[in-house]
Amino acid sequence: MQWNFAHSITDTMKKIKLYLDTSVISHLDAPDTPEKMAETSAFWDILKTGQYDVLISRTVLDEIGRCEEPKRTFMEAKLAEIELIVLERTLESRELAKDYIAKNVLSQKSFDDCMHIALSVINHCDYLVSWNFRHLVNVRTVAGVKVVNAINNYREISIVSPNMLI
Repeated sequence: MQWNFAHSITDTMKKIKLYLDTSVISHLDAPDTPEKMAETSAFWDILKTGQYDVLISRTVLDEIGRCEEPKRTFMEAKLAEIELIVLERTLESRELAKDYIAKNVLSQKSFDDCMHIALSVINHCDYLVSWNFRHLVNVRTVAGVKVVNAINNYREISIVSPNMLI
């Protein structure tokens, strides 16, 4: 009997799930940070191939909706280039976001950032992708999220910048 292991493994493998926060989409048009803009563009080209399952949330769409024109229309057009799933906020995601705040991972002012984390965790994403080093992609937030998730029996999530996935 002959086994085709590569075929069997491929059939059972799932795509890596990425949750994108608004900063990723915003940096597709960021002439003030040309290096990040170039890296985001290269990352976006990868997303267009369908290699990953891409998720965003109603929070991302709301943040884009608050952008000035023509940036808002540009970001909406970029989203149309890729296949994605839009996640709705739920009671569970709000409660987890509030717990991040209660445990001092982030402050109340960063509730939307907490929602990005909560939605990505609850929806079993492998990575939360962001250029937000101040609130998301940093050691303090990553460690705090890890603790809160463990306390609440949620899985860990990796919080990374787009250049880490190129």
